[in-house]
Amino acid sequence: MLRARNLGEADKIYTLFTRERGKVDAVAKGVRRTKSSLAGRLEFMNEVALTMHRGRNLDVISAAQIERSYFDAIVQPAAFVATSVMGELIDAFCEPDLAVPEIFNLLHLALRAVRAAGDPLALLPRFELRLLDALGLGPPSENCVRCGASLVNQPAWLDSESGGLAGMECRVSWMNVLELDTDDVANFQALCAAKDSVRRATLIARRQVAKAVDALVAYHLGRRPKAGMQTAEFVRPAS
Repeated sequence: MLRARNLGEADKIYTLFTRERGKVDAVAKGVRRTKSSLAGRLEFMNEVALTMHRGRNLDVISAAQIERSYFDAIVQPAAFVATSVMGELIDAFCEPDLAVPEIFNLLHLALRAVRAAGDPLALLPRFELRLLDALGLGPPSENCVRCGASLVNQPAWLDSESGGLAGMECRVSWMNVLELDTDDVANFQALCAAKDSVRRATLIARRQVAKAVDALVAYHLGRRPKAGMQTAEFVRPAS
């Protein structure tokens, strides 16, 4: 469950992310009444088995069974902010009624990682890069996006408009850019790496790399994630 909003006196509209249909809006009638059988089941980020039927404008939720709840994990402030950013990005980037099982699986694994993590917000850059990759927006990281030169053991800078990292040879002198040293570039590449990649993947972003990923996501989204504006209070990326 990604988000909910009130409808009328007793109903709610839920934005759900499903394996079979992707993003779906559905209404739960009477869910705000204390005696509703659905109350407490349709909570943020719960994994729920639903029974729905077609309504006039929206699907109608008639039954719900919790399969997995993350309440014990996301009740912590940093974890709540991290999962809120994840939900906001999926809601913003994914089209309604378009199944994207890869992103469903990504969110499922990310929620499990948040539950186990000591610093959930440090996991966000990895999630964001894997999400962009699943959407076909993944940033090239092994080679300069401008000239194609290898970035292995090289410093670089973020070229958001070109969609990835560029080598220092291609830096435009008048531009105010976010620079990454060689360790940062290696960390960025490891964050981008898939599990089956020859490059060893990592889950944790260095501080400068986290800034670069934030900027890249904001460029594609057209704004910073609203939930992400709360991260400064909690996040402590690796140096």
